[in-house]
Amino acid sequence: MRFIETELRGVILIEPDVFQDRRGHFLETYHEKKYAEAGIPGPFVQDNFSRSVRGTLRGLHYQLKHPQGKLVMVVEGAVFDVSVDIRHGSPTFGKWVGLELSAENKRQLYSPPGFAHGFCVASDVASVVYKCTSFYAPDDERGIIWNDRTLGIRWPVQHPLLSPKDEAYKTLADMASELPVFGES
Repeated sequence: MRFIETELRGVILIEPDVFQDRRGHFLETYHEKKYAEAGIPGPFVQDNFSRSVRGTLRGLHYQLKHPQGKLVMVVEGAVFDVSVDIRHGSPTFGKWVGLELSAENKRQLYSPPGFAHGFCVASDVASVVYKCTSFYAPDDERGIIWNDRTLGIRWPVQHPLLSPKDEAYKTLADMASELPVFGES
């Protein structure tokens, strides 16, 4: 198993060891000790599943008072998965990383608390499972508009399928006064 630090400190790409034979394949999707040693502390308190069609874009989501770390994996299809540093004072504030996660490459991405997260479906359908470090708190959920020009995220779609909530989000600059400060817990 390989844990690869991205250009955003704390955002970690995981490439699991895959054991394959004529019956299929096996891999560990989570191992508390190995993940903690690699900088993914947990604990994880909630698992989520979403299934979406091509062009669906979910995000960019975050929780303000109950920030969530997310460990994301695709079990069907492919997505372009994005994490954005939203911590004021962070050297990478407003920077993003985006990677393809797919059932074929079996990679995972860990997005720590203090980051907004989203993904866009790049296959006919995609089934995504992800573990969260805090429970979902609907009253605490916030978001940043997917096409914020100052972020410049290069999504693989120009006209995504969005929820009404995701369509109504504002830019990072509009949300700046409420965002967490780097280094605070």
